[in-house]
Amino acid sequence: MAFGQSCPATVPVQGAPVAAPVFPADNWWNTDISAAPVDASSASYISFIGATRALHPDFGGEESPGSTNIYGFPYAVVDGSQPKQTVTFDYDDESDGNGVAFYPIPAQAISQVHWVEGGAPGNVDQRGSSDRHLLMIDCTNRHLYELYNVYYNASQNRWYAGSGAFFDLNTNGRRPEGWTSADASGLAIFPGLVRYDEAANAAVPEITHALRVTLRASNGHVYPASHSAGSTSGALPMGARLRLKTNVGGADPALRTTDPISRKIFRAMQKYGLIMVDNGSDLYISGTFDVRWNNGTLNPAFATLKASDFEVIQLGWKPTVVTAALSAVSASPNPVTGGQAATGTVTLTSAAPSGGAQIALSSASSAFSVPASVTVAQGASSATFPIATAASDTTASGTLSATYAGITRTSTVTVNAAPLSLAIGDASVTEGASGTVAMTFTVSLTRASTAAVSYNIATANGTATAGSDYAARSLAGETIAAGQTSRTFTVTVNGDAEREPSETFTVNLSGATGATLADGQATGTIVSDDARVMSSPLPARPGTGNAAQSSPSSVGAVQQPVSASTNACLLRGGALRCVQQLQSRWLQAWNRLRTLLTP
Repeated sequence: MAFGQSCPATVPVQGAPVAAPVFPADNWWNTDISAAPVDASSASYISFIGATRALHPDFGGEESPGSTNIYGFPYAVVDGSQPKQTVTFDYDDESDGNGVAFYPIPAQAISQVHWVEGGAPGNVDQRGSSDRHLLMIDCTNRHLYELYNVYYNASQNRWYAGSGAFFDLNTNGRRPEGWTSADASGLAIFPGLVRYDEAANAAVPEITHALRVTLRASNGHVYPASHSAGSTSGALPMGARLRLKTNVGGADPALRTTDPISRKIFRAMQKYGLIMVDNGSDLYISGTFDVRWNNGTLNPAFATLKASDFEVIQLGWKPTVVTAALSAVSASPNPVTGGQAATGTVTLTSAAPSGGAQIALSSASSAFSVPASVTVAQGASSATFPIATAASDTTASGTLSATYAGITRTSTVTVNAAPLSLAIGDASVTEGASGTVAMTFTVSLTRASTAAVSYNIATANGTATAGSDYAARSLAGETIAAGQTSRTFTVTVNGDAEREPSETFTVNLSGATGATLADGQATGTIVSDDARVMSSPLPARPGTGNAAQSSPSSVGAVQQPVSASTNACLLRGGALRCVQQLQSRWLQAWNRLRTLLTP
């Protein structure tokens, strides 16, 4: 993927940050040249440039605060919905999209400043005095569009340009041999620019691409360039690479400045180099237009580097391409227990190429299965994949195969017999008010066995009691027949109308033969369906504590007979007799109250 970002919140926008690398990591712009060989004519080429010629940053902000004229390349970020415009080209036979609506040019570029190189709007014709590049990045599709020498003719409602080029940033497509682009070399411009969002961002440890440089003359072209724009003897060809030395006179030239931004740029020159892309001022390093650049710091820092601090690497150099080959395939754990998962790994001899490496997989055993393929990601040297196994009572081995680029590697995977285990599940029934009801438990195997599995089984009291709540039962030598996976065990539960909560007992397995006990105890629950048992006590008997005062009023319907009998008792005389009689009445009322309150 070229971009590691989504589109900006508002588009089109000028100069929004773009994540690196712009092209794929193995593109020529992103190639590490620190170990590339020096060209045999390097000293001669440096002499042609001029050993004392100093570097200059060809980028910055506005010429003066608020001015139209600017330094560096502006660029526009658009999305996939940006309308395409037709452009009429001078070099139409080497330009993409000639004669059709192809370029996503923002309307702002027509009349607003700072969208076109140089700073003036597109409707100002400066083609005779400026290169007038217009760069556009489609952040939705990761496409780059570049135009050279543009002008918008308002009376004709038409864009004109010297040449134009399209680049798919997801690929390493090179221009057809002999074709130009918006740059004389046929290369893209944007990926070689020094961008403020990477050079000045402390969170970005290094600039990871080559930089664009111009020289006053050129002589033909070499890879990766596709186009020539001069034939000056002794000059470098388009596409040539210069590399800043790491040691000049016993010191690192990148440390001649204390400016951290300039140092980061110089480090990129040592690792990724400069690519000669156009005829122009000697050793001018291209960058973006950004008002945050400080040329008061950049100019003196760049001036510390001279042409003699550079060397020319071998013309047309390409890194040696190491073709990744399949090294091995393995599984872990191995052996693996049937029914459990394992992880497979494929390993390459080197990093996978652009687009990744798809490895075909296969299994020669029914004991395990693998996906049809696994992909090793670009730049990685290994990948993992799942291995599924089947539970079995026998151990089996089979061949795991992986194939890539005509090479097949194999590994033997052993799937051990899965342990056979026995378990009993819980059960429950509703008690019933009378008679009996059966409670059925199921004893199960994890899988069918080729031989009978035997065990002992017996009930044991819990809160439920054998005899009154259920019928105790025990069996020795119960078996699950070969080829079967379960057997039931029934316990008789006694029904009654006694008010009581739900009760439990247990059923225990023991003495298993032919299998291990995974869960040897089950709980049987006798669910009570009796009338609800009160969870809180009835009021205290009359005459004790506070209940003696509150009970008469809570009796309700039984209060009146007790009160009436009190007067009759007193008229007949005898206080003790009256109290005894009253107490008896209270007890009768209390019993009625219990009857009313009991469900």
